[in-house]
Amino acid sequence: MEIKEAEFVISNTDVNKCPNENRLEYAFIGRSNVGKSSLINMLTNRKGLAMTSSMPGKTVLINHFLINKEWYLVDLPGYGYAQRGKTGRENIRRIIESYILEREALTCLFVLIDSRHEPQKIDLEFMEWLGENGIPFAIIFTKIDKLSRSKCVENINHYKEELLKTWEELPAIFETSSEKKLGKVEILDYIESINKSLKG
Repeated sequence: MEIKEAEFVISNTDVNKCPNENRLEYAFIGRSNVGKSSLINMLTNRKGLAMTSSMPGKTVLINHFLINKEWYLVDLPGYGYAQRGKTGRENIRRIIESYILEREALTCLFVLIDSRHEPQKIDLEFMEWLGENGIPFAIIFTKIDKLSRSKCVENINHYKEELLKTWEELPAIFETSSEKKLGKVEILDYIESINKSLKG
């Protein structure tokens, strides 16, 4: 699949105000500073579609982008940003949970993980929660260009080992670099295959 059109539609904090259309939605989420905005811009080939910032925790809204006039790409707030304060974190958690649990159009949630780090408790717990609630998701490891290939494989294998302690099988896993445009084709083909299977 090639993204030819990507247009911003709406931002809000209330799942009930999301677009009321019968279109499939693919949402992207991850810890603050995981490279989510850069990945979305890389996938859509639009440099400023999602706002990137060196300051973590900038996305605090549910952002809908209409792709090729067919499906929605949804940019969700990042979780676990400690400096936001307890009230702020609670507010973000409410926005995230209400969207994930209540949004019937959500087709697949892409969970972004920084490939440079060992398995993080917050990520593992979040994916566990998704499993408990029956939410279909896939994993995207970001920034694979920032470390050696052997270290990248080692870190990803650690995550797989941790997940397999509680999961019978792993979700789809993608490796990406926004700078090198790695993983773009694989992710878009995955979305296209789901679109085709659900339309068929």
